[in-house]
Amino acid sequence: MMEVLILEIEDPGCFWVTVKGCGPYVVNEIEYKNLNAEMNQFYDKSCQDADEIKPLTLQEGQICVVFSKELKCWCRAAIKSIMSCTDHYLTECFLVDYAKYIFVKSNDIRVAVEAFMKIPYRAKQCGLYRTKPVTLHINFCEDTAKIVPAKRWDCAATQYFQSLLKATTQVKARLCAIEGNKLDVLLYVTIKNEKVCVNDDLVSKNFARFEEGKENTEHPANDRERQTSLNVESPLPLKIVNPALAFSPVLFQEKVSKYLETGEHPELIRKKILGPNFTESYCWPPIARGCDVLAISHQGNDPLLYIPPVLTFLQSESCYTSLPNRSGPLALIVCPGWKKAQLVFELLKTYSRCSRPLHPMLIIVGQNKEEARNVKIHRGCEIIVTTPYSLLRLLEHHSLLLLRLCHLIFDEIEVLFSEASEQVFTILDYYRKTVIIEERLYSPHQIVAVGTCWNKHITHLLKEFMNDPYIVITAIEEASICGNVQQVVQLCLNSERIAVLLRILDFTPNNVEKMLIFTSTINEAQMVHQVTALRSNSIFSLKIHKESKFNFEYVLEHWTKKYSSGTRVVLVLTDDCMQSLGITDATCVIHFSFPSSPRIFGQRLHNMSDNFHNGSFVDQEYTKARSVLLLTENNVCHALGVLHYLKHAEAEIPPELHDFTARVLEAEEEKKLARPLCTYLKTLGICKNRRACPDRHHINVQTDIPQNIPDKITPTPGCMTIVPLHIVSATNYFGRIVDKQKDQYAILAEEINEYFKKPNNNISVEKVEKLALYGLYEETFFHRVQVVEISPKKEEKLFFNVTIKYIDEGRMSQVESHQLLQLPARFQCLPPQAVEFIVCSVKPIDNEIEWNPRVTSHIYHKIKGKPHEAKMVLTLGNTVWVDPMVRVTRLSNLKTYVNEYNVRSEILSMGLGTDNPEHIKQLQKLCRHVKVLAHEKNLETFTDKKPKGYFIYFLGGVSEVKEAEDSTLHQRKW
Repeated sequence: MMEVLILEIEDPGCFWVTVKGCGPYVVNEIEYKNLNAEMNQFYDKSCQDADEIKPLTLQEGQICVVFSKELKCWCRAAIKSIMSCTDHYLTECFLVDYAKYIFVKSNDIRVAVEAFMKIPYRAKQCGLYRTKPVTLHINFCEDTAKIVPAKRWDCAATQYFQSLLKATTQVKARLCAIEGNKLDVLLYVTIKNEKVCVNDDLVSKNFARFEEGKENTEHPANDRERQTSLNVESPLPLKIVNPALAFSPVLFQEKVSKYLETGEHPELIRKKILGPNFTESYCWPPIARGCDVLAISHQGNDPLLYIPPVLTFLQSESCYTSLPNRSGPLALIVCPGWKKAQLVFELLKTYSRCSRPLHPMLIIVGQNKEEARNVKIHRGCEIIVTTPYSLLRLLEHHSLLLLRLCHLIFDEIEVLFSEASEQVFTILDYYRKTVIIEERLYSPHQIVAVGTCWNKHITHLLKEFMNDPYIVITAIEEASICGNVQQVVQLCLNSERIAVLLRILDFTPNNVEKMLIFTSTINEAQMVHQVTALRSNSIFSLKIHKESKFNFEYVLEHWTKKYSSGTRVVLVLTDDCMQSLGITDATCVIHFSFPSSPRIFGQRLHNMSDNFHNGSFVDQEYTKARSVLLLTENNVCHALGVLHYLKHAEAEIPPELHDFTARVLEAEEEKKLARPLCTYLKTLGICKNRRACPDRHHINVQTDIPQNIPDKITPTPGCMTIVPLHIVSATNYFGRIVDKQKDQYAILAEEINEYFKKPNNNISVEKVEKLALYGLYEETFFHRVQVVEISPKKEEKLFFNVTIKYIDEGRMSQVESHQLLQLPARFQCLPPQAVEFIVCSVKPIDNEIEWNPRVTSHIYHKIKGKPHEAKMVLTLGNTVWVDPMVRVTRLSNLKTYVNEYNVRSEILSMGLGTDNPEHIKQLQKLCRHVKVLAHEKNLETFTDKKPKGYFIYFLGGVSEVKEAEDSTLHQRKW
C-alpha cells in the first residue's frame, strides 16, 4: 500500500498521481526537486546558445523540455499535437511530472538531455482496477430499463469520483496490475476518519461494475519485465531517440479517437469548460438527441451552444446508413457573415479533432458565377459552414448539394432574419423539399436556430418548418416578447408618478386580476400601498418588504386565494422580495421605480411567466400579461435603451419618447466631438449601430480641417498622384500625395538615410517621451516615427515596449524603446506626410460591413507602394475620398499614358464588391449637416464662418470621371 497525491483527474479510469515517501520502485520527492534545480540551472545558462539545444524535428509523442510560465521552471514534457500558425508552429505539451497541459511555441522547445531522463516520470497514470463504467439502457419497445456495460464513464460517475477525492484527508493505492504504462490500483480514501474503497463504492452506487477475469496471483513487483520499467536504476536505451520511460502517458503513444461526450471532451476540458453552462444545459441534450431546437439567450451568439452536441450526434454513423451514397454534407451551419463563419469553422476544426474525421469546409462564394461553379466539395466533407447568400449561389450550380443534409443550423438567427430573411426561408424550403422524399424517411431531420433576440420571423420558422421543437429562452425580457406581453411606457415627471399610477389602476381592465407594483425603497412601498388600499373597494392591496410586519406566508396565502370576479389583488413590493415569494402568475407588472439593471427588469417580468404565450401557437393580437414602465426625468440615461426595446417588441411608442431620444442622441454626439469620424461612415456612408458606436458621426469644424494635404492641391483639387503604403482594407489606405514638381518628402527621406548611415549618428534615446518624434531603422530604411503610447510597466524593465506611428506612412507598430534613435530638429520640420485615402462608391456584397480578406489581400498586392492617379472628391481632416483611382503607365517611346487598372473596377471584378451609389450622397448629407452645400456641377471651396485654411471639397459632376474610367488611352491631364 502506498500513499499518493492526486494531480489530475479525467475519469475513474484515467487519473494521474504522484507517490509520497519512498519504496523499492518509487523515487523520493527530494530527487525530483534536485532534478528540477539541475534542469533549471542547465537550461537557463543555455539560453544564449538556444539554437544548439533546439530539436531539429518535432513529432507527436516526442519527449522534450519546455518552460512553464505557471510553474516558473523548466519541465520535462511530451508533445501531444502540433498546430500550424501564421508565422510559427504551436505545440500542445503534457508536463509528465506535473500532469498539466500547456501550449508552447516550437521555437521555445529544447532537447531532452539524457542526464535528465534517467528518473521516471513523477506523474503516474492510474485507473481503478477491474472497475468498469456502466450506463442505463432504456428499451422503449419492451418498456424496460436496465444497467448495462458502457465504453465511457458517465459525467455523474466522474463528478462523484472527484467529490470523493476532494473530501478525503488521505489517499492510498494498492498496485494490482500494470497495463502498458498505466497502473491499475485499488484506491482507498479516508473521509471523516472512515476508510472507503473507491472501487467498491462506485460499484455499490451503480456507477460501475467489477470486470470478471483470471486473478493475477503474481505480484507485479516480481515481474522482471515490469520491474525494469519501475526501477530507479534502469538505464536509458541508447538506440531510442525519444525516451519511453515508465509512466509515459498512453495518450502520446497511440492516437485514440474519442467520441465527443457532454462535459468530457478533451478540448472542452483543456479550455476549462468542464460542463455546460445554464443555457447549454438546456440546449445540449435535445440537440444531441436530434430534436429541433430554438435557443434565445444573452450568450446566443456563442457557437458552443450547438457545436458539441451536433458533433456528438455525428459520431453515430449508423444513423446515416439510409442516405444516398454520394458526396454532400450531413450538417450545414449558416452564419450571418463571413467573419462569424470563419470563427465557427475554426472552432469546428478544434473540437472535431477528437472525433471521427468530419472534414469541415468553409465556403464563401462571391457573385461571379464561375467561382460558384468551380467549388469542389471535398470527399468525406460532412459539415459545411457558409452564409445564406453564398449558399444560394452555390445551389444554383450544385443543386444536389443538400441531398444528404440532416442537420440545418442557423447561427445568430435574429441577425439572419433582419439581414436576409428571404434567403433564409428559401434555404428552409430547399431543406424541406429534400427531407420529405421517401429515401430520407428514416434519416435524421433536425433544424437548430440560436440567437440573442426574438424576431417576428421566428414564429413562422417554428410553425412551418420545425417539428415539435424544444424552445429554450433564458433571456426573460426576450421570453416576454415571445409570450406577447404588452409593453407600455408612460412618460411623466417624478412628482407625478402617483397620479399616473392611479390612472393606470382606473383604466386597467377587469380581467387583469393580479398586479405587482415594484418600488425601490421601503418608504415608496409604504406610500404606494396606502394610496392603492384607499383607491377602490374592488382592489385588495398587499405589501411586502424586508421590514414589513406581515410575513411571506400571509402574503402568499392571500395572493393565491380565489376572489370574486372584478376583484383585483395588488401587491406592492421591493425587488429584494421577489425570489422569496416565487410568484409566476401575475397578470400585470407596474415598474413604479425604474429597474436598476436589465437583470432586475427580467426578474420582474418573470413574475408573469405563467401568462406568457408561445407566439408560434396563439394569435399575436391576443395577450393577457402587461408590463407598464414609468419613465421620469431621473431615468433619462435609459431612454435610448427603452426606445430600442419597444421597437424590438413592436410596441406602441409615445411620440414624446421619439422626440426626447432624438435630443439625447444629439447630446451623445456632442460628447463625441473629440473622437475620430466613424470608419464605417467614411468607407460605406452609413453606420449600422450608431447607438453603440464610440466614434463621431457629425463633422467637427475644429478637427476636420484638411491635414497633410499639399498647398498646391488644396486650392485646386482634381487629379493628383498618390502612393498607398499601408492597406487597411480593400478601399481604405494610408499613403502619401506626391508633389509632381518637387517631392519634398523624397528629398527628406534621402537626407535622413544619408545621415543615419554614419554610425556616429545612430544615438539611442535615453528618455522616451510621449508624442515626441524619433528615428527608426527597419529593414533597409530609416523612418520618422511618433511615440503614441508607452508601456505602463516601463519602470520594471531596462527595455520596454512603446507604440509608435509611422507619420509618413500611417501604420502603427510596437517596438522596444532602445530601437528609437534621436532625430535632429531639421528632420522634424516637414509635417507628417501620411494621408488616409478612401475609394468611393463601392461596398462589400451581402450587406456585409467588413471586406472579405480575399479582396483586401488582392488589392494589397496590386497597389502597395505604386503611384496611382486619383481624383479628389472630398477631403475632411486627414482623409481624402477619391473616385476614380487608377494605375497609369506610360507607353515607351510615346507621349501617351494608359490605364492599367481602376481600383474600384478591380474590386467589382472579384465578385465580392458591389456598387454603393449612396456613399457620396451620404457624404453630401454629412456636409449639409453643418450647412456646407455642394454645388450641383462644379467643385466649390467653402470658407464661410470657417477657420482660415479650412476647406471642404466636393465633386458634383461624376460624368467626367466615368468618361475617364472608360477611356483606355488618354493624356496625362484628365
